[in-house]
Amino acid sequence: MTEEEFDAFYATAFPRLTGQLYAFTADHGEAQDVVQEAFVRAWDRRREFLADGAPEAWIRTVAMRLAVSRWRRARRWLELVRRNPPPDHVPGPGPEHATLVAALRTLPEPQRMAIVLHHLCDLSVEQVASETGAPVGTVKARLSRGRAALARELSAGDADSADPAGTGEREDNRVR
Repeated sequence: MTEEEFDAFYATAFPRLTGQLYAFTADHGEAQDVVQEAFVRAWDRRREFLADGAPEAWIRTVAMRLAVSRWRRARRWLELVRRNPPPDHVPGPGPEHATLVAALRTLPEPQRMAIVLHHLCDLSVEQVASETGAPVGTVKARLSRGRAALARELSAGDADSADPAGTGEREDNRVR
């Protein structure tokens, strides 16, 4: 089957197969997905299709098997969730986390990337360099500058929250 013949076959068979699979799956979007996936798999076999004599049957069979596989995966996932339900209430991020994220947003993107990869993803300096495409020395500089900027940002935030009235009274080197 040539590309043009395959395109014509697709145009005529896709709606019919989608209707058949819709009747099987009861989900139109799912039916379209599995028929499309079956056609993608058929594309590599298009030269053999005329010799087989039943290309639509082949695609229908593949699409049905795909639909059954997806249904089984969904059922297994549902069983897993039922056995291990998520907690009723998952607390959101605390104020420290929100403060850290806000401080990270003030950093230039390369410094922020280095800080996140190194300190939050636990990558070594060499791994950060590999992922970002920057030399090791540059990553070390970004980490150093980023940590210094974060320290300034976070200490400025502490000073603001410790002295909301802005009186600036100091006791033991801390604003009270």
